[in-house]
Amino acid sequence: MDSTELIRKFLQERLGVEADKARPDAVLADLGVDSLMIAELMFEAEDRLDISIENSETVPVTVGDMQKIIDRLLAEKTAKP
Repeated sequence: MDSTELIRKFLQERLGVEADKARPDAVLADLGVDSLMIAELMFEAEDRLDISIENSETVPVTVGDMQKIIDRLLAEKTAKP
C-alpha cells in the first residue's frame, strides 16, 4: 500500500469521498477532514505502513501535503540500514 492508496481508502471509508476527488491539490478541510480526522489518518498511516510521525510534523493542509509526509517517512525507513 502506498500513500495515495492509503489516503484515498481512508477518505472513502470515513467520509465517502470519491477517489478522483482526493487529488494532491485537494484541501483536506474541503473534503470534510477536521483536525481529529487528520490525527486518525496519521495513526492509520503509522499502523499500516510501520512508520512514526512525530508530533513536531507540520499539519498537512492538502492531500499532497499528507502524501509528502508519508512518502518521506517511507523513504527514510527504507534507507535505514
